[in-house]
Formats: sequence, C-alpha cells, structure tokens
Amino acid sequence: MAPKSEDVILPDRKLEMILSMKGGNGKGSYANNSQAQAKHARSMLHLLKETLDIIQLQPGSELPFTVADLGCSCGNNTLYIVDVIIKHMIERYEAMGYVPPPEFSVFFSDLPSNDFNTLFQLLPPISKGSMEECLATDNHRSYFAAGVPGSFYRRLFPTRSIDFFHSAFSLHWLSQVPESVQDKRSSAYNRGRVSIHNANQEAANAYRSQFQGDLAAFLKARSQEMKRGGSMFLVCLGRTSPDPTDQGGPGLLFGTHFQDSWNDLVLEGLITSEKRDAFNIPVYASSLQEFREVVETNGSFRINRLEIFKGGSPLVVSQPDDAIEVGRALANSCRSVVGVLVDVHIGEQLSEELFSRVEQRGSSHAKELLEQLQFYHIVASLSFK
Repeated sequence: MAPKSEDVILPDRKLEMILSMKGGNGKGSYANNSQAQAKHARSMLHLLKETLDIIQLQPGSELPFTVADLGCSCGNNTLYIVDVIIKHMIERYEAMGYVPPPEFSVFFSDLPSNDFNTLFQLLPPISKGSMEECLATDNHRSYFAAGVPGSFYRRLFPTRSIDFFHSAFSLHWLSQVPESVQDKRSSAYNRGRVSIHNANQEAANAYRSQFQGDLAAFLKARSQEMKRGGSMFLVCLGRTSPDPTDQGGPGLLFGTHFQDSWNDLVLEGLITSEKRDAFNIPVYASSLQEFREVVETNGSFRINRLEIFKGGSPLVVSQPDDAIEVGRALANSCRSVVGVLVDVHIGEQLSEELFSRVEQRGSSHAKELLEQLQFYHIVASLSFK
C-alpha cells in the first residue's frame, strides 16, 4: 500500500540515501528515458578524447589503468562511454609502442540508492583474450568492473589511485536542498516554488552557495584520489543567463508544467501548500564563471577546456506532431530523474496523480516544448597539476 502524503517528509531523511534516477526497466525508468543524454554524450566524444589524450601514460607499470565514472546511474549510457574510454586508451598505448597495454579497471560509482543491479545485468562478460583481441571481440568488455556506492562530494577511492575521472549529467545535483530554502523563518524560504526557477534572490543565493560548496568538496576529494598526470572530464547542466533564477532548459522542464502540476494538487485539495513548499529539487545549473571560480579557488587542477555546450532537447519523440506523445515524453523525462524523490515525499498514489497532470499539461503545450526546451551543459576538461 502506498504511503499517504503525511507519512513521509523528504527533509527528514538524508538525501543521499534516497536520491537516484528511476531504476528498473519500466516506462518511467531512467534506462528507458535517457536517449537524450546518450545523444548529448555522443556529441561531446571529441572533447572527451581530447582529455584522454592529455593523460600521462606510465609504460611498463604493473598497475592497472583506472577509470572512475561518477554518477553512473543504471543504463547503457555509462557502459557506452566506458567502452569509448578504454578503447581510446588502448589505441594510445599501441600507437606509442606500449604493447601489450596495461590491464584496465573501471569503478562505477553512484549513491547507495542507485539501481546497481540493473547496471550490472547490462555488463557484458569480460573477454578471456588479450587486450589486443578485446578490440575485435563483440559483446565483451576489456576491463575489470566494480561498483562503488557513495557520494562523490566525499572521498571514494584511495590516495593517488585513479588515472581518469568521468562524470556526466550529475554534478548539477546538490548534496542537499539548502536548509534556508525550506525554513519558513528564513528570507530564502522558497514559498510556492519546487525549484530555483523564478525563486527570490535570497533563495537563489542559497542554491548558488550550496552548489559552490559542493563543487569545492568534489574537487578536493578528487585532488586526493587522482594520480599525478591524471585528468578529468566533467559535464553538468549549465546556463547562459547571469541570473541564477533563470535556469533555462531545467527551468522550463521543472519550473513550468511540473510546477503547475504541484499547484493543481494543492488547488484540488490533494496536498497542502505547505507540503508542496517542503519539496524542492536539489538541482542547480551553474554559469561558466561560477564554475570557473570554484576550480581556480581549489587550485589543484589545470583547466584545459571550460565551455558551454548546447546539448539540445531532453525530449526524444518519434512523432513530433503527436501532442500526446510529447506530453508522455515530458512526464516520463521528469519522472525518470525526480520520480523517486516525489514518491518519497507524497507517496506513489499521489505521485501518479502529479505526473498524470504533467503529461496533460505537456500535451497542451507540445509545440512550445519542442521549440523552446533546450539544455546547455558546462563541459570541463581538467588535469591534475
């Protein structure tokens, strides 16, 4: 039986113990609603390979080349990217005459609530042949794999143990909703809103401070874990506006139809306004300058590349003229990334009501969504000094 909305209040539980993309293989799962992320990641492969080419190789070492994918989630996207990384590094070793190349070890890391089971079921078997044979072997992997549960805002690996860090579409997730945003006594209280989009200036400042503190903690942890000569490739939501309350694509995704659907539940008496206001999405789309300032303040990493990249729409539809399909895609896209948080906050039954309204509103504004819903990403290529 689904819990009533009064039974569970999100702030009473630590976010990192419940935050995850929607697991499994259902219609609202992340695995079945991350085609846009896959498309965006493929468009950045040349930038990823640029970063891989900067890594200093260690010929003759008996230690494996180690890769960590932070915020791996539970779909095929992470496996595709890891294959690209490993194959590119094998080719680099071979081109420089380092044959055979070293063994490769890949750590898939995400919060403990992540659906690691679905991810590991997608892993192909490891090849029994040599590394050279691996490149010609379909449906096999040429690396050893392990899962590492935990928040990437803290240490996850031993000192100087990782050659390359990769993290895509994850660093915009905050470690927590800023406390002042949910404090009724605070001027930053985000009354009537479920995200930073169109929030007041005090709430926006709280979100920005939370992001900057989280990113600083992330960089500090990686600076201890990365090997000398190692590199890092990061992709997260970014914005082109200097105004943090104008979140661009994420704002249109969560600050309009999703927001209005929460308001529908309040107007219909299904939840109280206080219950709505107690829910805030812990996502912040940073500006390029905000990101740069944190990296430069940390001082451990050299910036090879730092830019805003136009990623496109998060909605993937086969029939753009089908308003019902567009609405369903909007609802499933929202559900795949915040559905778990909504379920915990108001229960599965009311969650179904909420996303049903998101779908209806998306269908009513299908043409506008397809024309205006665009995501921008911050792409950062960093090397350990």
